[in-house]
Amino acid sequence: MSSASLSVVVTRRLPEPVESRLAELFDVKLRESDAPMSRQELARAVKEADVLVPTLSDRIDAGLIAQAGDNLKLIANYGAGVDHIDVQTARQHGILVSNTPGVSADDTADMAMALILGVTRRIPEGLAMMQSGDWEGWSPRALLGGRVNGRRLGILGMGRIGQAVARRAAAFGMQIHYHNRKRLRAEIEDDLEATYWESLDQMVARMDVIS
Repeated sequence: MSSASLSVVVTRRLPEPVESRLAELFDVKLRESDAPMSRQELARAVKEADVLVPTLSDRIDAGLIAQAGDNLKLIANYGAGVDHIDVQTARQHGILVSNTPGVSADDTADMAMALILGVTRRIPEGLAMMQSGDWEGWSPRALLGGRVNGRRLGILGMGRIGQAVARRAAAFGMQIHYHNRKRLRAEIEDDLEATYWESLDQMVARMDVIS
């Protein structure tokens, strides 16, 4: 079967370049609404598709997979995780499940660093004052935030995202600490200049910022 003849059903609106590329390669049914599919719509999708492209908002459980047509051979998740998909049941039905691990690690780390800076520098408060017209001009005490340089950052979970956050925070001069189910290899710790804490409670009690 050529790729052009594959029936692909997408459950949510995706970025325009992604939808355009799918349309070039496959017989694709794109979602017109950005609302999640209902249970009934998902049931129709698994019955007619060769490939289903869900997102994390779609629960693909055993009951739904049991309704799949014989043509459904791949659930290609648009995202890194598969917690919302019953992978074991899919395999029992001969359906492959794919995902995109690590694809959003840098983007998520960017957002985490933005939140750290936003909170410590009180950026959302300043923006709200500007938008409401309450800003009365600069003063030595107005929205006095704090610098992140030298602060202790405790990272809960040092996987791809945690390590990406650590690199960004280190560039701002933060001290990197972490708790993880398994300690990182020594060379990774050295590269990140990160301190491992076996006890989560002890780490949290000593940090300035937690991510």
